[in-house]
Order: sequence, then structure tokens, then C-alpha cells
Amino acid sequence: MAEKVLLVDDEKEFVEGLAERMELRGMNVTACTNPQEALDKVDAESFDAIVLDLQMPGIDGIEALKHIKKTRPEMQVILLSGHATVEKGIEAMKLGAMDFVEKPADINVLTDKIKKAQAKKMIIVEEKTKEKVEEIIKQKGW
Repeated sequence: MAEKVLLVDDEKEFVEGLAERMELRGMNVTACTNPQEALDKVDAESFDAIVLDLQMPGIDGIEALKHIKKTRPEMQVILLSGHATVEKGIEAMKLGAMDFVEKPADINVLTDKIKKAQAKKMIIVEEKTKEKVEEIIKQKGW
């Protein structure tokens, strides 16, 4: 099953190039250069992994991560930055980011992390479904 990925970075050429490389590896990629547009897509659709730039004008990666984890905690976020600091990396992981990758990201490393994100999301969704079924069975007394 193809990984469904949302790629968010304000650098248009970078987003287009990386999206093309990811699609060549069989991924279903939606690319955004506007963080607010990306958050609207997160609210409307489900993604296996979100590759999110840390530094963007307006809503930065940390703020976007907070929104995503609050509204769609099952979605896995990989933060991407050319200006990584240890403090930002630690903050991102504490807020629920799955991983933190420095630009320029090795496409093979990023692809591997996206596949792991998809697997992790599937486990979370499966656990939530199991809990819902158990709750329904408990309520119905079957």
C-alpha cells in the first residue's frame, strides 16, 4: 500500500523536487508551501506521514505540530530543518514528533522513516478500533 504523505515546506522548488522523488518511490504525495493550507488538509484528510519544515513564515513547524497532535494524534510527523538546534529537536520530540531530520535529507533515510511512520500509524488506528469495538460490546452486553 502506497504511503500517503503530506509534504510541507515554504521553499517551492524544494517541495516540488522532493515530492517528485518521493512519488518515484511509489508514495502518494500532497505538497504544500503554505502552513495554514497544510493544517486545513490535515483537518480534512488522513495522512500516514507529514514531513514538515521547522521554519516557515506565519505558522512554524512547532506550532503546526501542536495543532496536528491536538486534532489528529494518530498522524505521524517528521520535522525537517536546515537550521536544526538540539533544543528545537528536543521540543519537537516532546510534542509528539516521530522524528527530526536535517536538510538536505537523504531520500533513502527519509523514505525509511516514512515507511516506519505508516506502520506506527496503522498500529495506533488498529488499537483505537479495538478499543471502540470492546466499548460497543461492553455497552450492548453481548
